[in-house]
Amino acid sequence: MFTGIVAAVGRIESVKLLGTHGDAGVRLNVEAGGLDLGDVQLGDSITIQGACMTVVAKTDHSFEVDVSRESLNCTAGLGEPGEVNLEKALRAHDRLGGHIVSGHVDGLGTVTHFAPVGESHELRVLAPREIGRYLAYKGSITVNGVSLTVNSIKDRDDGCEFSINLIPHTVDVTALKHLREGTRVNLEIDLIARYVERMLNAPK
Repeated sequence: MFTGIVAAVGRIESVKLLGTHGDAGVRLNVEAGGLDLGDVQLGDSITIQGACMTVVAKTDHSFEVDVSRESLNCTAGLGEPGEVNLEKALRAHDRLGGHIVSGHVDGLGTVTHFAPVGESHELRVLAPREIGRYLAYKGSITVNGVSLTVNSIKDRDDGCEFSINLIPHTVDVTALKHLREGTRVNLEIDLIARYVERMLNAPK
């Protein structure tokens, strides 16, 4: 489990195919930035852009993960070099500064707007319709691994557009600063919303 509070911005340094067949996955070498790897063991979990990955190799300042082709097809930002949001798995005694995050990407959204508003930035994302039903005003959503609060929701024929206000600190310390109109982003809905839907719709 994770909190959606980005611990460091790292960088995917290399992407290597794990085979020659068309459905081969890749191995990522990730420079950890300011993420302390001193307590990280092989087999531990780290989220990269909100997707939970297993550490298969490490040095003092970098680590490697294997990403299946299925995961690549269902996520954005893991198939090429570039800056990424990183967070180590939550420990039982840690502060839950964001919200409960599983690191399982529920779908891809598309940035429709990202621009300064006063001292902050407004981010608008078009989510698939199947994700839109889980979004609520002032509810939580994870975008590329960052726990954020939904400011508004607009249902459209092609999906559900939601807006978020990003304070300067969030822009400065995450890779969200690189977002542009048309950028694809990883979305994870609030875990509690999953259970609410199940409780309401499960057979009696």
